[in-house]
Amino acid sequence: MLAYLFWHRPKTGVRIDAYEEAQRAFHRALAVDSACFAVTELPFSSEPGYEDWYLVDDWADLATLNRMAVDALRRDPHDRAAAMAGSGWGGVYSLARGSPAIPQGIEWLGKSRGVPYEAFIASLAEGPLWQRQMVLGPSPEFALATGPSPTRRRL
Repeated sequence: MLAYLFWHRPKTGVRIDAYEEAQRAFHRALAVDSACFAVTELPFSSEPGYEDWYLVDDWADLATLNRMAVDALRRDPHDRAAAMAGSGWGGVYSLARGSPAIPQGIEWLGKSRGVPYEAFIASLAEGPLWQRQMVLGPSPEFALATGPSPTRRRL
């Protein structure tokens, strides 16, 4: 199971309610398990923004998602959301343990150099754990799923 994460911020001057409605419309148009969260802080910055999760079974499905996001059925909602976006960053994560589900809360973690992966993972609290597979921006290495958080609001 893979998760494509996309963090983004609206362009300066874009109304937040319009931006969030465009995000909701795009996610409704997709045929994959996805969600958009407003976050008080991006995991790599103290700035607020948005965090999208897209769950797919494998790398082939990730390529399908990439094509599907802008196909004839979804081009309009995609383009409306994209036209309002300013900055964006992404990452691909693999489910390292636990059940595949979009987390309501997240604890972003990094493993110290020299610590074996098995020992690091064993030291973490229980719960689904996502591990970065590709670096497509300043994405943290691990995402530990937690319960609902006051720092995340699902759109």
